[in-house]
Amino acid sequence: MTTPTAPDAAHPERSRGLVAGIGAYAIWGFFPLLFPLLKPAGAFEILAHRIVWSLVAVTVALLLLRHPWGWLRQVWTRERLPRVVAAAFLVGANWLVYIWAVNSGQVVEASLGYFINPLLNIVLGVVLFGERMSRAGLAGTLLAAAGVAVIAWENWSGLWISLTLALSFGLYGAAKKKASAPPLGGLFLESGILLPFALAYWGWLAVNGASHFGGDARASGLLILAGVLTAVPLWLFAIAAPRLPLGVVGILQYLGPTIQFTLGITVFGQQVSASYWAGLALVWIGSVVYLRSVFARARGLRRRAARHSPR
Repeated sequence: MTTPTAPDAAHPERSRGLVAGIGAYAIWGFFPLLFPLLKPAGAFEILAHRIVWSLVAVTVALLLLRHPWGWLRQVWTRERLPRVVAAAFLVGANWLVYIWAVNSGQVVEASLGYFINPLLNIVLGVVLFGERMSRAGLAGTLLAAAGVAVIAWENWSGLWISLTLALSFGLYGAAKKKASAPPLGGLFLESGILLPFALAYWGWLAVNGASHFGGDARASGLLILAGVLTAVPLWLFAIAAPRLPLGVVGILQYLGPTIQFTLGITVFGQQVSASYWAGLALVWIGSVVYLRSVFARARGLRRRAARHSPR
C-alpha cells in the first residue's frame, strides 16, 4: 500500500478551494438579478437592510464556526481602527453606487468597474505600499487606461459609475490590508460601524410610513436575503484564497464582472456602442496581460519552492 504524495494529499483541498472560489464569484456576478426584485425600495433602503442583515449573518457565522476573537483586540488600536472605519465607509459607498447602478439599468457600467479594479490595485500597490510594478503590470494598466479613455469619448455619462466602483473597492482593499482584519471579522466590524446609520435611516422610513419592510413577507424576505448574500461569498472566498494558486485566483476574479456584463447585455437589454466595445476590448486585453504576469509569478514561486523543498 502506497502513501499518498504531497500533491495527492493537497488535491482535495485545492478542489474545495476551487468550488468555493467559483461559488463566491458566481454569487457576486449574479447579484444584479436580486436588486430589481427589491423595488420599490430605493438604493438607500436596500443598503440599510444589506448592512443590518449582513451583520446578523456574519455574527451567526462567527459563532457557528467558533471563530477566535483575538483579532478584535489587535484591530482595536489607535493605528488600525481608523483604517477599519475608512474601510466601512468605502464599502458602504461601493454598495450604494452598485445598487443604484443596477436598479437604474446600468449593469454594464458597473461590470466595467470590476474589470478595471484588479489593474487599479496594481497602481494602488505602488502608490500606497511601495510595491514594484512589473512591465506586464504597467502594460496592462496603460491598456486599461486607454480603454477607459476610449469609452469616455462618447459614453462619459455612465463612466463615473465604473470609476467610482473601481476606486472605492480598490481603496477598500487597501484599507483592509492596512487594518489586518480577517475577512469575516472585517465585515463584522464594518457592518457594525455602519449599523447606527442604517438603523437611523430604517427608523426614519418607518416613522414616515415609507418602509417596505414588514408589510409584505416576500419583500421582507428578499431584503434579508440581500444581507445574507453579502456575507456568504466573502466566507466562500475566505475558504478559497489560501487553497488556490495566485494565478487561479486571478482568473476567478474576472468571473463576477463577466457574468454581470453578460446579464447587462441579455437580461437588462443594454445597448453597447461601438466605442464602448472598443474600449472594453482594450480593458480586456490589459486584463489578459495582467493575468499572464500573475501566472508567470505563480510559476516562479512554485519553481523556487520546488528547488528549496527537501528531496
